[in-house]
Amino acid sequence: MALDLVDYEQKASEAVKAFWKNREAARRKQIESGKADQGERAGVTAGKNMDGFLALMLDVIRANGLAQAETHQNREMLTLPGYFRPTKLWDLLVIYKGELIAAIELKSQVGPSFGNNFNNRTEEAIGTAHDLWTAFREEAFGKQPRPFVGWLMMVEDAPESRRPVRDFSPHFPVFEEFKGASYLKRYDLLCQRLVQEQLYTTATVVTAERSAADSGDFASLSAMASLKTFVTALAGHVAATAARLE
Repeated sequence: MALDLVDYEQKASEAVKAFWKNREAARRKQIESGKADQGERAGVTAGKNMDGFLALMLDVIRANGLAQAETHQNREMLTLPGYFRPTKLWDLLVIYKGELIAAIELKSQVGPSFGNNFNNRTEEAIGTAHDLWTAFREEAFGKQPRPFVGWLMMVEDAPESRRPVRDFSPHFPVFEEFKGASYLKRYDLLCQRLVQEQLYTTATVVTAERSAADSGDFASLSAMASLKTFVTALAGHVAATAARLE
């Protein structure tokens, strides 16, 4: 049976529109209340910016055989046990017949500051995955096959994120592929290596300009870290799980 990719491009386009519109709505609401945060933070405090992508993931899960699975989205139901810390909060958990099927993180970053945020996101992504797989090894989720673990990052396509970045490493050279790489390119390399090192089943960076609030246009920088790869991998894992557990 063919996988159902649920017209993901159209749904992702709507998700991108919602991302930018929700940010702007949150910013305006705070200004009107007289309690606006500093800079770009005013656009993230509503916490709903990535809901369109979350809805896409849910559609993929339901369309590929696990319509009856528990899909947890509420904060109080989104924690998993860790190994290096007691618990970790995820953005989407899928559980079926007592088995952890999928754990997904949805992140975003907009300008103007990309440098410190890139480093923070990188460390967070690596640490989260290492913690989960160590807990999995120690049977924190019981004896079961490996779950799908996904990381999706939405990054603003802007001059600051496309500009070549210089690094200073006085003792040893940085890897050649990072030399002069923009932050968008660095996110793409991060996603590729998170998958190569088996830290995530798939990791994706979606890029979009602010004008995508109207157009819904988005892009990926490589096939390995594309949204299509993410959606296909999730659909395949769900279909295989459904066949195994039904």
